[in-house]
Amino acid sequence: MESSRRMGIFENLLRQKSLKSLFSGRKANTAAEVPNPIPQLSPIANSVVFRCSKILHILTEKLQKCFETELPDHASQPSLYARNLVEYCSYRALNVMIKCLDHMADKDFYRLTFDMMLAWEAPGTGTESLLKESFSTSHPRDDDEDGESLFYINSTNVAVQVDEKKSVGLEAFARVAPACPSIADLITVHNLFDALTSSFGGRLHFIIYEKYLKSINKVLKASKGHIGSTLSSSLHLADGEIILDVAGVIPTQPVLQHIGISVWPGRLTLTNYALYFESLGVGSHDKAVVYDLAMDSEQIVKPELTGPLGARLFDKAVLYKSTNVTDPVYFEFPELKGHSRRDYWLSIVQEVLHAHRFIRKYNLAGIQREEALSKATIGIFRYRALREAFRTSLSDFKSILAFNLAEKLPKGDMILEALSNHLELLHARSKTQNCIELKSDISPHVLSVSSYMLVIMGFISLEKLERKGENNFSIPLITVGETTSLELAVKESYCHSGSVEAANATVDQVKMEGIGTNFAVMQELLHPMIEVGKLLVILAEWEDRLKSSAFIVFLIYMTYRDWIKYIFPSIFFYLAVLMLWNKYRKKIQRMKAFQVTPPPSKNAVEQLLTLQEAISQLEAYIQTGNVVLLKLRSLLLAAAPQATDRVVIAMIVMALVIAFLPFKHLVELMLLDAFTQEMPLRKKSNDKIKRRVKEWWDRIPAAPVRLLRPSTGKHQK
Repeated sequence: MESSRRMGIFENLLRQKSLKSLFSGRKANTAAEVPNPIPQLSPIANSVVFRCSKILHILTEKLQKCFETELPDHASQPSLYARNLVEYCSYRALNVMIKCLDHMADKDFYRLTFDMMLAWEAPGTGTESLLKESFSTSHPRDDDEDGESLFYINSTNVAVQVDEKKSVGLEAFARVAPACPSIADLITVHNLFDALTSSFGGRLHFIIYEKYLKSINKVLKASKGHIGSTLSSSLHLADGEIILDVAGVIPTQPVLQHIGISVWPGRLTLTNYALYFESLGVGSHDKAVVYDLAMDSEQIVKPELTGPLGARLFDKAVLYKSTNVTDPVYFEFPELKGHSRRDYWLSIVQEVLHAHRFIRKYNLAGIQREEALSKATIGIFRYRALREAFRTSLSDFKSILAFNLAEKLPKGDMILEALSNHLELLHARSKTQNCIELKSDISPHVLSVSSYMLVIMGFISLEKLERKGENNFSIPLITVGETTSLELAVKESYCHSGSVEAANATVDQVKMEGIGTNFAVMQELLHPMIEVGKLLVILAEWEDRLKSSAFIVFLIYMTYRDWIKYIFPSIFFYLAVLMLWNKYRKKIQRMKAFQVTPPPSKNAVEQLLTLQEAISQLEAYIQTGNVVLLKLRSLLLAAAPQATDRVVIAMIVMALVIAFLPFKHLVELMLLDAFTQEMPLRKKSNDKIKRRVKEWWDRIPAAPVRLLRPSTGKHQK
C-alpha cells in the first residue's frame, strides 16, 4: 500500500514538473567513453543502453541481467542478442519517457528515439560501420536554465550526437516508433515512413524526423487549448469528447453547408463522437447542429459535387447522409485550386465513423472502447501534423489513419480482427487488478496504450476511466524480438496491397471520358458475342431455311443423346486451354493494347445539352462494365499469371462438377445457394468469401486500351 502511494506521488511529479527541471544535472564539456560497455554491442547501441539505464535508474549490468533473466529465449540466440537487448532497453525506457507530460516538446527525446532506431539497425559490434559513426555535434543542444533533459542525462556526456549524414530505414522505424503512440501506429507505420521519406530515397533523416515531431507537439498543444475554451463550452461537449479539428474559423477558408438549394456559411467542428456545424449569424454563431457519428443509423460520408442552386459543378464537398436526416447534407470546402481541404476532412470524418463501426461490430465497451477511440484520435492528430508540416496528401492505400486504411487494404478485416483480439487482452488484464495502477514500469517489454497517452496529455481524465472500472493501461502491443498477430496481419495485408495498386493503376488508364467512347470500347470488347448473337437471331428467324433446319436437327439430336450437359464443360475446358496457351505462348511478350476507334467528338455545347444526370450514371455503369470486360480479357490473355492459374484451376473444377453432377441437382444447388446467402448461419462466412473474391478481383490488371484516330475520309465528309 505504501509503495503504491509513493508510486502515485512519483507519477504526479512526472505530470506536474517539466522534464528538464525534474532531472537536472551537471554538464560536461568533453566526450567520454561509456563506462563498462557491453562487448556484444556497437558504440551507438552501448550509448543507447547506457542512457536507458540512466532513465530507469538501473545499472547497465543489472539491466542486461534483467534482460537475460526475463527473456531467456531471446538472450540465448547469439545472432539476435544485440538487437533484442537494444529493443528491451528501448522499450523499458520508452515506457517511462512517454509518461512524462512534455516529452513531445523535448528535443533530446527526439535525439534519443532517433538513436534507438540507429542502434536497432546496427546493434552488434560488426555492424557499426553501416552507420559510419560520427560523434560530431552538428545539432547543438539547446539547454535552458533548468538543466539537462531526462532523455539526455549527460553526467558523463556519452550521448551520441545525431549528425545529418545518418538516416534510418523502414524496419528500424517500424520497430521503435510505434512504442510511442503519439509518433506512430503499428497499423500505419509503413505508410507514415513512406510519407516522411518520399523525397529522400527511402531513408529517414533526423531533420525530417525532428520537424515531424515538432509538428505533432504543435497540434497537440493546439488541440489541448480547446479544452475549456469558448468553443468547447458553446458546443456543450460530453465528458471525454475531444475536439479533433475546426474549419471555417478563418474568413478566407469558409465552410458552406448545403441542404437542398439553401446554403449557409459557418464553422464545422469534428470531435471523436460527432460533427458540429454552427451557422454564421450576426456577429456570432448560431446553435450548433449535431451529426452524431457514433449512432448506428446507416451513415454515409463520401465526396460529392456541389454548386449554386443545387448544380453539380465543384468537386469540393463532403456528403453526409443517414436515416436521422431527411435531406442529404453537403459540407463544401471552397479553395482556389484542387480539393485537398475536402479530402482531408473526408478522411478524418470517415476515420471517426469507421472507429465507431469497429466498436459496434466487436461490441467493445469500457477501456476497449476508449482505446479504439484513442487510436483514432491520436491518428488524426498525427495526420494533421504531417499535413501541416509537409503539405502532403495521401491516397487510400497510403493513409496513416488506421481504421480508414483497414477498410481499404486487402484483407483489412483481418487487421481489425487482430486489433479486436489485441483489445481483448487489455480487457482480460483489467479484470485481474483491483485498482488503477500507473506504474512507471509495469512490464519491461510491454508498451503503453493510446488511451493512457491521452490521459498523460490531459485529454482524458483519469477519473473518467476509474468510473468505468478500468485498472490497467498496458498490453503487449509490441514485444521484444517477436512479431504479434497484429503485426502479422498488417504485413500480410501490405503484401497484397502492391498488386492491388498496380491493378488499379491500369484501371485508371482504361477509363475513358464520354459516353460515346465508352460505348465504342464496349462494342469492340463484345464483338465476338455480338456476332454469335446475330447468328442465333438469323437462325431463329429462319432467314436461311437450310441452315436453320440443320441447326434445329442438330439441337434435337444433342437433346436426345443427352449431350447438352457437355456444352458448358466443353466451353470451360476450351477457355482454360486457351488461357494456358496464351500464358505460355506469350509469357515473354507484352500484352498488346486493345484497339478501339472512338466516335466523332462533339463540341462543348452539344455535350452540355446531352449529358444529363441519367446519362452520367449510364456512363459510370458502362465504365464499370468495360473494366470488368478488360479484366476478363487480361485473364484470357494471361496478363496476370497467378490469377490465370487460379482461374484455370477453378474452371477445370467447375467443368468436372457440372460434368458429373446431374443438371437438375445442379439447379437445385444453385437455387439453394441463392436463397440462403443472407441466413444468419451463412452470412458471416459468405461475407468473408465475397470480400476475398473482391480482393482477388482487385488484384487483376485491366487490359490496356488504345484509342485510334478516325480515318480522315468518311468522318470528315
